[in-house]
Amino acid sequence: MKVAVIGDGGWGTAAAQLLDSYGHQVTVWGPFADYIEEIRSTRENPRYLPGIKYQPTIRWSSVMAEAVADAEAIVLAVPSKFYKSVCGQIAPLVDSEKVLFISLTKGVCPESRRRMSEVAQEVLKTKRVVVLSGPSHAEEVARRIPTAVTCACENHQLAVEAQLLFNGPRFRVYTTDDVLGVEVGGLVKNVLAIAVGVSDGFGFGDNTRAALVTRGLAEMMRLGLAMGAKAQTLSGLAGVGDLIVTCTSTHSRNHSVGERLGRGQSIDEIMASMQMVAEGVDNAKLLRDLALEYDVEMPIAEVVYRMCYENLTAEDAVMMLMERAAKPE
Repeated sequence: MKVAVIGDGGWGTAAAQLLDSYGHQVTVWGPFADYIEEIRSTRENPRYLPGIKYQPTIRWSSVMAEAVADAEAIVLAVPSKFYKSVCGQIAPLVDSEKVLFISLTKGVCPESRRRMSEVAQEVLKTKRVVVLSGPSHAEEVARRIPTAVTCACENHQLAVEAQLLFNGPRFRVYTTDDVLGVEVGGLVKNVLAIAVGVSDGFGFGDNTRAALVTRGLAEMMRLGLAMGAKAQTLSGLAGVGDLIVTCTSTHSRNHSVGERLGRGQSIDEIMASMQMVAEGVDNAKLLRDLALEYDVEMPIAEVVYRMCYENLTAEDAVMMLMERAAKPE
């Protein structure tokens, strides 16, 4: 197939590498012509995925019309804060009823609090949007380390089409119709990864990490079920699977943010020094809003929000969580 990958970050370029290895004709779009030229000439993405050489068959472009021309599938892999505007650039250039859109972006639109698939459907004016999510760090996907993910769409046939596009010897893809559950899992796990990072940066150990992951999963379940997600989805790859990998991996940008918060750095200092986007910081505010809207208790997510936006210290965050009223599990 002819595939356009929209986004030259780590996940976008890893997806391009994967699809190219299957024999698809892949073009990657990025917004900055000079950086796209650097990637093209060096066959490496030094800023977002260093140390991995890309096949010369992958094409690179900073011109959207060129990237999506005649594409049969378009992979959306841009940060959530740019997602709506980028979809707006694509919309007039393609026949949306003839293209399969696969969304890799996790989070919620900051302005509307709508999930990424909802934004894509609204802006692109199509229901042909499949969400792909799960425990899949770009660094490992690009290195062909065995990975399993889930793709979600209410239209089963479209989910199967995305499954067949991405499924391969080292990248196993399952299907589900629970789009909401898959996207809620991707939203919550980024925030919880910051909490685990804070614990690690503060010097706590395995006991604390396990408690945060387990009780964090309880928060994910409470919110997801209140919103209408399926428990099976949240206990699967896109829920607990993604939560585990994001909370425990050195590749996780959100975990890294938390570690630095735990060591006493300010959120402004941390964000100013990062080249790649840590979705969990933006997601923390959106998640707090959703918890209030659905009247769901999410104490771990709450302290992450307060650390990111109200300068709550790691010491005070620990006290807030550990000194809550005793209750049954």
